[in-house]
Parts: sequence; C-alpha cells; structure tokens
Amino acid sequence: MRIEILEEAERDLIEGFHFYENQAPGLGLYFRTNLFADIEGLKNYAGIHSKPYKRYHRLLSKKFPFAIFCRLENETVFIQAVLDCRKDPAWIRGRLA
Repeated sequence: MRIEILEEAERDLIEGFHFYENQAPGLGLYFRTNLFADIEGLKNYAGIHSKPYKRYHRLLSKKFPFAIFCRLENETVFIQAVLDCRKDPAWIRGRLA
C-alpha cells in the first residue's frame, strides 16, 4: 500500500507542528513524529476505519486530538486532511466537502 499526503494535509501537519511547538519546545516534533507513525500504520490498516464524512475514512491519532481523513484508490491511500477534533464538526464537514 502506498501513501500520498496531499498538499492540504501537509499544511495541516505544519500548522499542528507550529501550534504544539509554541506550547512547549520539542512538543511540535513529538506531534509530528506521532502523526507520521499513525499515517504509516495505514499501510497495514487502511480501509478498516469508519467513514463519518462522505467517502473519507477517519483514523484517530493515538496521542493527540487529531483525526486523519483519507480515501483509498487502488493500492494508494490519499491523506486528504489532518484535523483537530476539537473544532466544530460543521467546520470539519465543510473542510472535507
């Protein structure tokens, strides 16, 4: 299984990194490391997660209040968004529209 992180999701990861790095030095790196480990897990478990928004599967991060939204096509997992679960669900639906 191949993983492709789309541009919007890359921006989400960068924003999350900066948010946590501003909270405490080194926390941004810890955030990034953990989210990439969650994403790597999709190589083995893609497609088993719920689909709460349209065609996107949602993987909840193990360590942070973030969700990874992805879709599957053939043997590729496309990471569409990496969003803070504390945001308004209506905002999240709009972002995935």
